[in-house]
Parts: sequence; structure tokens; C-alpha cells
Amino acid sequence: MPRGRSSSSSSKWRYCNPSYYLKRPKRLASLFIVFVCASFFVWDRQTLVREHEVEISRLSEEVNQLKNMLEELKSGDGDAVKLISGKKDLPDEPIDVERRQKVKEAMIHAWSSYEKYAWGHDELQPQSKKGIDSFGGLGATLIDALDTLFIMGLDEQFQRARDWVAKSLDFNKDYDASVFETTIRVVGGLLSAYDLSGDKVFLEKAREIADRLLPAWDTPTGIPYNTINLAHGNAHNPGWTGGDSILADSGTEQLEFIALSQRTGDLKYQLKAENVISELNKTFPDDGLLPIYISPERGTGSYSTITFGAMGDSFYEYLLKVWIQGNKTSAVRKYREMWEKSMKGLLSLVRKTTPSSFTYICEKNGDSLSDKMDELACFAPGMLALGSSGYGPADAQKIFSLAEELAWTCYNFYQSTPTKLAGENYFFRPGEDMSVGTSWNILRPETVESLFYLWRLTGNRTYREWGWNIFQAFEKNSRIETGYVGLKDVNTGVKDDMMQSFFLAETLKYLYLLFSPSSEISLDEWVFNTEAHPLRIVTRHDGEHIEKSKNRQTGRARGRKVGHFGNGRTLITLEANQSPGREEGENVDDDIFGRTYGRLRALAHKLDPNALKCKPNKTCDDRWGFDVIGSTVNVPKTKKTYCKNKECKKHTLHKVTQYKKGKDSLAAQGKRRYDRKQSGYGGQTKPVFHKKAKTTKKIVLRLQCQSCKHVSQHPIKRCKHFEIGGDKKGKGTSLF
Repeated sequence: MPRGRSSSSSSKWRYCNPSYYLKRPKRLASLFIVFVCASFFVWDRQTLVREHEVEISRLSEEVNQLKNMLEELKSGDGDAVKLISGKKDLPDEPIDVERRQKVKEAMIHAWSSYEKYAWGHDELQPQSKKGIDSFGGLGATLIDALDTLFIMGLDEQFQRARDWVAKSLDFNKDYDASVFETTIRVVGGLLSAYDLSGDKVFLEKAREIADRLLPAWDTPTGIPYNTINLAHGNAHNPGWTGGDSILADSGTEQLEFIALSQRTGDLKYQLKAENVISELNKTFPDDGLLPIYISPERGTGSYSTITFGAMGDSFYEYLLKVWIQGNKTSAVRKYREMWEKSMKGLLSLVRKTTPSSFTYICEKNGDSLSDKMDELACFAPGMLALGSSGYGPADAQKIFSLAEELAWTCYNFYQSTPTKLAGENYFFRPGEDMSVGTSWNILRPETVESLFYLWRLTGNRTYREWGWNIFQAFEKNSRIETGYVGLKDVNTGVKDDMMQSFFLAETLKYLYLLFSPSSEISLDEWVFNTEAHPLRIVTRHDGEHIEKSKNRQTGRARGRKVGHFGNGRTLITLEANQSPGREEGENVDDDIFGRTYGRLRALAHKLDPNALKCKPNKTCDDRWGFDVIGSTVNVPKTKKTYCKNKECKKHTLHKVTQYKKGKDSLAAQGKRRYDRKQSGYGGQTKPVFHKKAKTTKKIVLRLQCQSCKHVSQHPIKRCKHFEIGGDKKGKGTSLF
């Protein structure tokens, strides 16, 4: 009787018996495979869970950050669009390092060509291999390129340029210079070089050329004439403007002149420039759009074009950037408010094409719109992106989205031509996306400027790729053996014979920074002028804001409080030609960097003792004062001898001395109280006076003869109504 199978071998439990697998190797192999697969499945599932947990944690952190930003926005303390550069450094990949080096090599090529063929001249004509003085022989390319050389680490080239500025730069040129171009290129370039290097030779030269430009602001409204002779100081407007000033030319000096006043402690530059904005704000329209021609006599616009392109562009740019330059405080809030008005006007000019929906900004002529956009207006995407911070979340997103749409249009200005370089302007006709109008390209920077800002604010590598494509087009079409040239026609590629100074100052600088870490010239610390010269951001406080003064700027200088405080007898002096800046060992009152207390009228450069007495029907600041310390004055004939040489009639204001009895202290009289506030200049503080105090009745002017240097004293009377200032303990009084 054959043996039957055991019950265990035929039951369902046989699979649990090890002998079941050991007797048959295939069964064992199958079991092993199942085990391995199950292990991988479990391990992979656990890994995915961990990765998802990390991702969820990261997203949760970002959501919390966004919530915090929204809370800040609700409280008014935050920005709708937070600068990435303020939080962390943007990634710097090997390809970025390589591209940055390529741009640096392009700068070396352009600079070497200028240095070889046009050293000291304004611009290089590469094909002719010679220099040309487009701006009166001020070395425009050299000064424009100073900060670019410094940023790129080209130390030897920078030092040679610095030596030329120190030894050879001469502003005494019998040349009718553009106030606008000289300010943004020369003043801005020198100030930027000073901010970056700390070399005072740049600051001294910036002040020297600014002083030569100042007479341009001597108009009935303080809105400057746009042209001035650098040697003689004669200012006027070009004939083709019909006597009007150009909006961009008159409203694009604020960054430079405010910075110059901050660096030197002399408020006259800031006051001149900010008065222009005050005048324009008096009749500022609801849409914030001004015509490109402004009357310097009336301060009103004429019936002319409104545009964000040529002759209008940088006025709107500076409204935003002065707000940034002052670190967005309430002292500069007026600029932001004016800019936001202008952006409402800009939105009314925005249109889209068919079929590709390119966004563009129209020009306005009277009541009609022109479907034309300059490449110059391609600064607007960067401006909008930069200004989107400060809006609420909804408006910020709207403004930033518009910036990105306009940047796409501007990039296609380049991509739509055979050379991949943009023309000067474009038209948008019904049924057409875009067609080039004026077809030259002169190496302009506006599009790469906007790409730089968008990259810094988003970290989106697309903008780096667009910038690289534009750079390659310059390399292919504009680079020649002796430098870089523009194109007469972007369709044919025919070259011109000019290397514009802004190619080194702006185009190559923005391209270099586009491929640099965001810590390189951080947007949290620097603001770029319209010529791409970075200036340091300095916090401004209340009391330093622009004033809506009813007094005209013309024919008078504004006073500033300066002085050395003494004990007993109060002695307030300022040496002739002495800069009121912070020099070593100089005991200068902190407030020279702060608000202005008096407004002094220049009395036709004549010190008339009778005119210095306040009259009942005249306000004090209309009747008493002098021009700038160190200026030439005509001394009136009196019985006193003012000079050993009796024939001498001209004297230089040498010292202004005010005497006061020690017991008659302001603190003892209890005539004022003080608030101490941070001034924003190195942590210094300044007193803010709320009450007028008694003043001394005697002032002694010390005059120095120009020929024999004899110093004599000239006593005058002072009106009791003048508000005077002192230190916290009331130890001193201020003439100004």
C-alpha cells in the first residue's frame, strides 16, 4: 500500500514550512526576490515620506515668512516685494562666473582702446582711432568708467584714471555744457568713485564742477536752464526748445546734488535741486504726468509731448530713487507720493499688441496717444520692479507683473531684428506686434538695466539668459579691434564710429552685475543714478525734507548753521573758503548736516550796513544776510579804513564773529526746549528748536583784503527777530 502524503504537506500551512523551499531551489529564489522587492518598496516609501516631510517643512517656513510680510504690510512697515539681496545671496554658478569674466574682458578691451587712442578726451571714435570732445573736453568716458573699473577690480586702470583726475582734469572750459549730462556723468561719476574708494580728490572735483553748474538755477522759479558756459557761468536754454527747460534735464539732478550736500555738509546743492521738485509739485497734475517742456519763468508745463522716453524718462526715475536714497523715511515721502501719482498716469498709457500681446507704453500728444515707444523707455521695467516695494500686496503684484511684461517687450526689441540688437524706437500699428522706427543702435543700456533689477528682485535665471543673449549680440556686431561701435542700422549691421561713454558706465556695468552675486553693490545699500553710478543710501529724517517755500530761490543763498562754541563770550566763526564738512580736529556743530534755520538774502553782493537793519514792513530773511562765505563783496564807503591800501575796494569775507555776554545765556532765560533726534550722519544728533530766543544785537564781520590780505572788522546791527540756535546746554548762539 503506497504511502500517502502527510496532511501537513498538502495543507495551506505548507508554505510556512522551511523544508518546502529547501527541497526546491526555485521556490527559495522566488521567496528571496519577493523579499528584496518588498524591502525596496518599504525603504522607498519611507524615503519619500521623509522627503515630503522636509518639503512640507520648507513650504511651511515660506508660508510663515509670507504671513509675516503680510503682517508688516498691514502695519505699514514692510515691503510688498522683499529684496532677495536683503535676505540671502543669490546663487553664483560656474557659468555665471565664466560669463562675468567675459563681460570684464569686454570692459578691458573697451578701456584699453580708449586709453590708447582717446586718453583724456570725452569719447572714442574707434574706426578713426581718435578721441572726440562731445562734452567740452571733461574726459567724460574716463570719469564715467571710474566706478566700473573699481567694481570689476581693475585696480591699475583705476589708479591711472584717478591720477588723471587729480592732475589733468580742468573744468575752466569756454564751452556751453549740458547741465543734465554734466551732472549725471561727471558729478555722478566722481561722487560714485568717492563713495567706493574714499579718495577725497573725487569729492573735491565733484564739488568744483557742481559750483560751476549752480548759476543755471538762478531763474525766477529755480527751475534751471539746461545749458551753461563752464568758464563764464552764462546759462540759457537751447533755441529749439523755445526758451523752455526740458523736464528730464531739469528734474534729474536731485540724487547727485543731495549726495554732494551730504558728503560735504554744504546744503546749497541739495536746496537748489530739491527746490525744483517743490516748484513742480505746486502744479503737479492728478495723473502725475508732466510735458517735456517746462517754463523756468512760470514753473508750468507747455502744451507738449508726455513720454517716458527721451526728455521725460529720468524725471520719473528720480522721484522714486530719491525716496530710496533717503532710505524710504517720512522725510522723503513726498517723492514717493509724486512717483505713485506718475505711475497711475503710466498705467493709463499702457497698451497691448495683437496677436502676441506685447505690452508697451504710449506717448501722449495733447489728447491723443501715439503707439510709439523708445528703447530709452525700457528703463521703466526696472523702475517699476524697484518701486513695487512700498505698495500693498495687490498693487505690488500688479506693478511687478507690468514690469515683467514690459521687460519681455524690451527684450523682443532686440530679438526682432536680424542683428539681435534693438533700434532706437518702435511703433505698434494695428494688427502688427512691433516694427522698428529709427533703426540705429548706440550701445544703450536701458534693457539690460531692467534685466539686472528683475534678476536681483526675483532670482529668475531667465533674465540672466536674456542679458547674455544681448551681450553676445554686442560682441558679434559691435566689437572691433579698436573698441566697440554702434550700428547705423540694426537691420543691415552697418557700423558707426562712436563708442559712447555710457557703454562703459552703464551697459557693461549692468551686465557685469547681472552675473555677479547680489552682495556686489547691494540694492539695500546703494542706489544707481541714471548713468548707473552707485551712490550710498543715507537715511534722512524729518527736518531735512523738501520745503514748499513761498520764497523764490533766485537771487539769494540759503544760510546754514555752523560754528565753534566757546565759553563766556560766544564766538561763532567760519573761516573763508573753509568747507563745513567733517574734517579731522574740526569742531563743527552737528547741525550743519541737518535742517537749515535761517534764509539769507544776498543783497546784490553788497554789504550795506543800512540794508542790514530789519525794517518793520519787511521780514527779516528778506533784509538781512550775505552770499556764500568766501565770496567777493563791495565794501561801502565809510569813515573807517578797511584796508592799509586805501585804493582797495574789494574784500573777501574772512570771518563772521558774533559776540554775546556770558551771563546772558539762553539756558538761563529758559526761552527754548530741545528734542534730540538722530540725524543719520554717523550717529550724530541735532537739536530741534521750538521757541525763538533773544539774540545779540551786535555782529562783527571780519573782512580780508584780496590784494594785501589785511583783515579788518566791520560791526553791524542785527534784528532781534532772528531765530538762533545753540548746543544742548545753551552755551552758544549761531549766526546762521
